[in-house]
This record gives sequence, structure tokens and C-alpha cells, in this order.
Amino acid sequence: MQIMHTLVGERSLALEMPLPDEWIMPGIRWGRFEELFTAAYWHGQAWQAQMHNHYGSLKLGRTLAEEVAACLLGGYGMKAEIGLAAYRTVRDLGMLRSGVEPTRLELILSEPIMVRDRLVRYRFPRQKAQYLAGCMDALDQIDEASLSDTQLREALVGLPGIGPKTASWIVRNYRHSDSVAVLDVHIIRAGQFLGLFSKRETPQRDYRSLEARFLHFAEAIKAPASLLDALMWQHMRLLQYA
Repeated sequence: MQIMHTLVGERSLALEMPLPDEWIMPGIRWGRFEELFTAAYWHGQAWQAQMHNHYGSLKLGRTLAEEVAACLLGGYGMKAEIGLAAYRTVRDLGMLRSGVEPTRLELILSEPIMVRDRLVRYRFPRQKAQYLAGCMDALDQIDEASLSDTQLREALVGLPGIGPKTASWIVRNYRHSDSVAVLDVHIIRAGQFLGLFSKRETPQRDYRSLEARFLHFAEAIKAPASLLDALMWQHMRLLQYA
């Protein structure tokens, strides 16, 4: 048995884990909790995050339309800080509604944005303006309240500029859902280090298969999938393992 400790306020808490050589699931051993990116490492980090109430809220927007905009304007090829700044700009100007002309959004996204005390330019303003306008129009046709988390994800897939990853990101954030996974480059790399994913597999081709394995792993280490997803993303990004 290996034991990990953490402090919560003035309390010392302990987490017992199986020995490093024991199997947690086919092909994956527990490993040592102090060794980066092992199953025991993620189990321990997720436990600590829960004890300290980290990742309690993942929402970026107050409504589904706002969450769609925040995730659509972020994502692949875009630094998180710039995507969020662009989202807040269009939100504060009242542009997140149906009937907004793409050219109006393009003008807004083409203007320099203040991020951490410096002006930066948003990439792909024309393309993202087209996508965003199309999504705002299409959302009126989605009966959100009648859909489960996975049904809402599938309803969002195929909207302009939205594939499985972005749709999962929206649902994960907006509903704090443990039924989907946001398989971006950081999560894929973490899964490869674990032996959960192979380098031959890609989210573009194998999204739902990869997602099923991620959710199985989260269940095996007794971590909410939404928390584990966010935790992995932050750790891999900060440690520059993607």
C-alpha cells in the first residue's frame, strides 16, 4: 500500500492506494503517486483537488449561447487567454444572439484586444465570425431542456465550426457533465503517457472510442470525469507537455 497525504486547513488527510505494480485496468498499472502522469499521480491529484474544492465551476458563460461562444472562440490554435478576451468583447457588445451579421462580428474580432496589459490580435476573425453567427442562429432550433448531456453534445456537433471536442467542451462546462470528455491535445498526450491511448489514434477519427476509455479511467480512479479532464488540461499545459 502507498499512502499520499495532503493538508486541508489544519487537517492532515491521507489517501491509500494500491502498490505501484498492481493493475488498475488492462495495460495500465497504478505506478507511484509521486511520479508524473501515472494512474496513481492522477488519482492523487484529483483527490487533492476535490479536498480543496478546486474546479468547482467550469462555466465560462451564463447561458448556452455564451458557453458556445466562449468555447468556439477559444480552442485549437488559440491561446486560452485570447479566446476568452474575444468572447468577453462580443458578449459585452450584445452580439451573442440570432440575426447578427457575420461582417459585424468580423469587424469586432479584427480589432486589437487587451490581454494582460498588451494589445493582441485575434486569429481567423473572418472564419470565426461566420461560425459564431451561424451558431447563434442555429441554437434557436435546439430544445436544450429536453436533451441529456450526450444528446446535447450530439445536437451541437455539426453546428458551424463545432466538432466533437468543442461540443464536449461546451457541455462539460455548461452542465458540469461527467458524461463527456474534452479530448484536446493535452488530454491526448496525458492518455498516451498512461498507455490509455495509442499514438495511432486521433480524436478526428476515434473520438468516441477514446472518450469511452477516458471515462472508464476516470471511474477506475474514482474521479469525476469533468474534474479529471480540467485537471489534466491544466497540469499538461503548465508543464508544457503538449
